[in-house]
Amino acid sequence: MKPLFFGFVLFIALALFFYSLFKLYKSLTIGQKENRFNHPYRRLKNVFVIGLAQSKLFREPIAGLMHAFIFWGFCVLLIVVLESIIQGLFPFFSFGFLGFFYSVITFSQDLFGVLVLIGVIIAAIRRFIIRVPRLKTEKGHDLDAGFILSLIAIVIVSMFGQNIHYYNSDFYSFRFFSDFLSDFLNIRRSAVNYEYFWWVHIITILIFLNYLPYSKHLHVITSIPNVYFAKLPPEQNTLKPLNFEDEAATTFGALDVEHLTWKQLFDGYTCTECGRCTAACPANFTGKKLSPRKIVMDIRELLHYKMIHSTEQEIQVKTLIHNYVTDEEIWACTTCNACVTECPVMIEHVDTIVDLRRGLVLTESNFPSELNVVFKNLETNFTPWAFNYMDRASWAEGLNVKIASEDNSPELLFWVGCAGSFDARYKKVSRAIVKILNKAGIDFKILGHEEKCNGDTARRLGNEYLAQFLIKENIQTLEKYGIKKILTACPHCYHSLKNEYLLFGGNYEVIHHTELISKLIKDGTLKLNGITELKVTFHDSCYLGRYNNIYNQPREILNYLDGLELIEMPRSFEKGFCCGAGGGRMFLEEKEGKRINIERTEEALKLNVNTISSACPFCMTMLIDGIKAKEKFEEVQVKDIAEIVAEKI
Repeated sequence: MKPLFFGFVLFIALALFFYSLFKLYKSLTIGQKENRFNHPYRRLKNVFVIGLAQSKLFREPIAGLMHAFIFWGFCVLLIVVLESIIQGLFPFFSFGFLGFFYSVITFSQDLFGVLVLIGVIIAAIRRFIIRVPRLKTEKGHDLDAGFILSLIAIVIVSMFGQNIHYYNSDFYSFRFFSDFLSDFLNIRRSAVNYEYFWWVHIITILIFLNYLPYSKHLHVITSIPNVYFAKLPPEQNTLKPLNFEDEAATTFGALDVEHLTWKQLFDGYTCTECGRCTAACPANFTGKKLSPRKIVMDIRELLHYKMIHSTEQEIQVKTLIHNYVTDEEIWACTTCNACVTECPVMIEHVDTIVDLRRGLVLTESNFPSELNVVFKNLETNFTPWAFNYMDRASWAEGLNVKIASEDNSPELLFWVGCAGSFDARYKKVSRAIVKILNKAGIDFKILGHEEKCNGDTARRLGNEYLAQFLIKENIQTLEKYGIKKILTACPHCYHSLKNEYLLFGGNYEVIHHTELISKLIKDGTLKLNGITELKVTFHDSCYLGRYNNIYNQPREILNYLDGLELIEMPRSFEKGFCCGAGGGRMFLEEKEGKRINIERTEEALKLNVNTISSACPFCMTMLIDGIKAKEKFEEVQVKDIAEIVAEKI
C-alpha cells in the first residue's frame, strides 16, 4: 500500500515542480537571444572553481563557510535523498550492495548532516539575532528566509531520526552521529518511528522542491547554470554593442524585461539576495537610491508578474523602467564593477544598468540635463569638454614629441586621452610620462588632433550611437598608421582600447603606464635616484583593478622608491572604493547623499599620509576635489605614480 500511495504523491509533486520550471523557462523566452554556449571547457572550469568550490563566497570567511556547509552538505546528501525515495517505492532497497563505499556514504551523510545544521544555526543567528545589515532586503524577505531555514533543519533532523530507527541496517552502515545520538539518548530502534521520520523527511523535501520556483532560494537550482553562462574574457566586463542597422528594432537599449537578454532575466532568477553587491556599491554606501540587488530583484518580480497575468492589457500596465526601477537609481551607478566582483553567482548588474540607460537615452531621449553639454562636446570637439580638438597636442609644446602623421609606423603610440590633453592638472602627468619614455630611450609618437575620445564616457552613459561613432573613427585612424602597440595613462582608455575595441575589429597590444614603468624599473632600464620621503597611500582605479586585474604593478613601483612608506587603505585591491567618477558620473552632480569622493578622501586622510597616489585622471580629479573640500590641500598632495617616478630620474 505504501509504495502505491507514495508513488502517487511523488508523481504529483514532481509534475507540479516541472510545470513550475516550464513556466520559468517560458518567461525566459521573452528575452533577447544571446550566445552563452561557447567555450564549454572554460565555462566548466568556472563551475568547479566558483560554483562548486564556492571561491567567491569565501571573500567573507564566516558567511562563506556557513554557506559552504549547507551547499556541500546538500550536494553530498543527494544520494541519501535518492535512497530514501527509492525506499518509498521498494521498502527494502539499500545502497548497501556497494560494500565499503556504502560506509563512505553513510559516514559522509552524518558528517555533512551535522555541518548543515551548524550552517543553518549560523545563518539564523546572522539574520535574526545579529541582523547583518546587508541581509535586510528592500522587499523584506525575512519570512521567506526563515521558512527555508526551517525546512532545511527539518530535513536534516528527520534524516537523523530516520537513521536512528533504520531497521534494515547493513553491515557496511557507518553512521557515527546517528549511533551516538541513539546511545546517548538511549533510543530503541522502532519501525513505527522510522516510518514517521521517513514521511516527515520526504514530504518536507517535496514541499521544499515545489516552494523553490517561487522563492528567492530558486538560486539552489539556477546558481550553477548562471555561473556556467557567465561572460568569459575578453568579453568579460565589456558592453555588448548595439546593432543600429537592425531595421526591425523598435527599441535600442532596454525599457522593459523583454528588451533584456535571456541571461539578464536568468540573473533575476539566480539572485540569492545576499546583499554583497549593494553593500559594496559606492552609490548605495553614500546614501543614493541605487541598490544593484533591488534592480535584479525587480527583474524577477516583474517576470513573475507577467507569468501570472497573461492578458496583453495587464502586462503593459507595468514596465521595468519607471514602474519598478527609477531613473535616479539608473543614473547613480558609477559602473565601478564592485557589485559584479562581489556577486557569488556571477550576476552582471552593470550590463543591465547600462542597457537601461541606453533605453532612456536612445529610445526616450530622457537623461539628466547636464549631459546635453557633454554629448554635444563629444559630437563636435571629440572630447567631453568644450576645448578645440585641434589643440590636443598643445600640452606637448617644447617637449619635442613627434606626431604619428610624421611617421606612419611608430613603434609605440602614446594615447594621451582627453584628460591628458586638456585637463590642466593631468597635462603634468602626460609630461612626466614623456620624461620617463625619453629617459628609457623609447621611440614613441602621439596622434595629436587626430585622436578622439575613446568612447567610454558615451557608452557608459547610454549613448551607444555616439560611442560607436567615436570608436570607429579612432579605429580607422589607428589602422591608417598601422598602430599595433599603445601606451595610455587612463584606465578608461586602457579598457576601451584593449577590450572593447576588439568588439569592433580593433585588435591592439595596450599597456598602462604603470605596467610599463614597473617593467622598466625591473629590467634596469630606468634608474631611480635619491631618497623619497613620502608617506603614501595608493587609490585603486576601478577600471584598472576590478576591470583589468592590475593591482600589483603600481605598488611595485612605489616599493622600488627608497624611503617611501606605502600604507594601504582598508578598502583596497579588489575591495577598493570607487572615486565616484566612472560611468560618466564625472560629468554629473551628486544631488543625493554624501559625495563618493569625499567618502574615499576621508578614508585616505585617516591614515595621516602626506601623499595620495593614483593612476587615473578621473581618480586624480575626484581626490583633489576631496582634498580641497576637506581643506587639506596644504598638507596632502595628490600625485600620479608617473609624477613620483619622474621626480627621481
